[in-house]
Amino acid sequence: MSAPERIPPRSVTTAEQLTEQLTEQLIGQLTELLTEGELTVRGRIREASNAVLLCDVSYEGREASCVYKPVAGEQPLWDFPDGTLAQREVAAYEVSEATGWGLVPPTVLRDGPYGEGMCQLWIDPPDSDGGSGDGGGELLALVDAEEPGEGWKAVGRAEVGEGRTALLVHADDERLRRMAVLDAVINNADRKGGHLLPAPGGRLYGIDHGVTFNTENKLRTLLWGWAGEKLTPEAVEALERLRDALGGALGARLGELITEAELDATRARVAALLASGRHPEPSGDWPAIPWPPV
Repeated sequence: MSAPERIPPRSVTTAEQLTEQLTEQLIGQLTELLTEGELTVRGRIREASNAVLLCDVSYEGREASCVYKPVAGEQPLWDFPDGTLAQREVAAYEVSEATGWGLVPPTVLRDGPYGEGMCQLWIDPPDSDGGSGDGGGELLALVDAEEPGEGWKAVGRAEVGEGRTALLVHADDERLRRMAVLDAVINNADRKGGHLLPAPGGRLYGIDHGVTFNTENKLRTLLWGWAGEKLTPEAVEALERLRDALGGALGARLGELITEAELDATRARVAALLASGRHPEPSGDWPAIPWPPV
């Protein structure tokens, strides 16, 4: 018997490449594998506050590594309905796909060894397989300076111990800028540094989208460097696609995953971004930066 075919994550690097037929076929294969495949639990990721299980998934001669988050392992939150985080993770993936940017790994809702939960493709870090993958360089840093250097955007000052502070900066990187737009749309309340995953081929993925789509403004992120700046033409085009999709198939799909009020709020956020033409700024009504930041 031949060994199962290992299916890798996407390694395309431009928005144009996302529309290629081969990529669409690969995403279809991955979605089928995650949805229909047999899950074998390999271990638990202990650092997570909710139950996060590392698994192998196999189906018709194909296999991959994935993360399985059962609804039964979710911790209650005061500001989100119980048992809804898995659906929100899938909703974030659906929105990401509708932008054309592919910023979230393939994610599905399915039954598993511990009941219904979210199942998401595991993203290997660059060079984890001995290859020469390009993770795209450093994305976040603390610098002993008053202003960010060239190629960096300032987030704010952070305590580093003994009464000292440093300037928190992130790279002026188009991948991060796309992620900032996605977070504004899905109202991400927890964009930490550890939720940004560079991948082989220069890709960047965002993970852990359980606390999203709240009807209240809860945007909390490390990606404030473009706050108040004009959206790029690419971002405006992506938002226009989202606006149209939310009135059709995407809206119907999200209606299965989040509440009607949350769907209306998502449409309103897209409309507000298009009306202003700018990246949002911190509201002041909610902590702007997650803690801990990583």
